[in-house]
Amino acid sequence: MSSEPSGRRSHAWRWALAGLIAVLALAVAVWPRGDDGETTGPRSTSLASGASDDLRAAAGLPDCPSGAEPGNGPLAGITLQCLANGKPVDLAAALAGKPALLNLWAYWCAPCAEELPYLQQYAQRAGNAVTVLTVHSDPDEAKALSRLRGLDVRLPGVLDADARVRTAVGAPAVLPISVLVRADGSVAEVVVRAFEGVDDIANTVAGKLGVAA
Repeated sequence: MSSEPSGRRSHAWRWALAGLIAVLALAVAVWPRGDDGETTGPRSTSLASGASDDLRAAAGLPDCPSGAEPGNGPLAGITLQCLANGKPVDLAAALAGKPALLNLWAYWCAPCAEELPYLQQYAQRAGNAVTVLTVHSDPDEAKALSRLRGLDVRLPGVLDADARVRTAVGAPAVLPISVLVRADGSVAEVVVRAFEGVDDIANTVAGKLGVAA
């Protein structure tokens, strides 16, 4: 059997290679893309990492506040997951009728870890006068619970995997952030810094919300 001339074989390989490149280019061209032009493959930031019942129990967090009446303000329409039990929380309804301090944090944020114990001390000091609610602004719920357990912080908290609260109040993409909410649901102040102590929190809340503690 005679062999194919080398020139003809080389020509055939070039055509095969060109065809492969064309197929790959077509696959890239039709791959789904987001609004920003990036490919929309699996993104860990869009999927919450769930927590087991044992981890929730070990964290020992109190249940989130709840309300029967619909709330108002920029937080209206936002439903998040309670860290204590995984149940949905209508945020505006839960906060309605009482001044509130929402603290946006994440398990990987070092200043947040320094600030959270101050917030717990303030919550104990303020009693029922102010609702203090932590808002974990990251999808990883399990790490949030582990971090709170390690800090021995037991405040009611919600999981905000998509930073909906930050977006609603127009806050910058930094942490920690504290949002001071009036009883009518309007935002009195967005505090873009870490509190330096319990007195700092108390003085800020008193000045912006008129509640002394």
